[in-house]
Amino acid sequence: MKRANGNFEIKDWQEDAYQQIDGGGKMTRADVTQGFTGDIEGEGKVQWLMCYRADGTADFVGMQRIVGTVGDRKGSFVLETSGTFDGGAATGRWNVVPGSGTGELEGMTGEGTYEAPKGPQATFSIDYDIV
Repeated sequence: MKRANGNFEIKDWQEDAYQQIDGGGKMTRADVTQGFTGDIEGEGKVQWLMCYRADGTADFVGMQRIVGTVGDRKGSFVLETSGTFDGGAATGRWNVVPGSGTGELEGMTGEGTYEAPKGPQATFSIDYDIV
């Protein structure tokens, strides 16, 4: 296993509520574009489904495709993501979707974590292998 560390920045965020929940919560869908730097370089596009509670905290799940390089290998891969927003920061986990790698990233497996304080910048770490 190798470890990739780096940052990502929110480049675009389009979020719409699709259901209101009694008591002040809501369910939303967000289409987000992120720029990755560090051991992963490239662009990620993710769609998140989120459930906000009345206090503004939320849980979310999504699928994200990253196109670019991991180390010196080019291609793309898909991450299954899940996490929690506590009102100040989002934290979560990534799992590489088996069989989703393309190009020189074909056969990629792995899992990692990320932390995104409120604002456009976030950090990540992912342990991966390419077989």
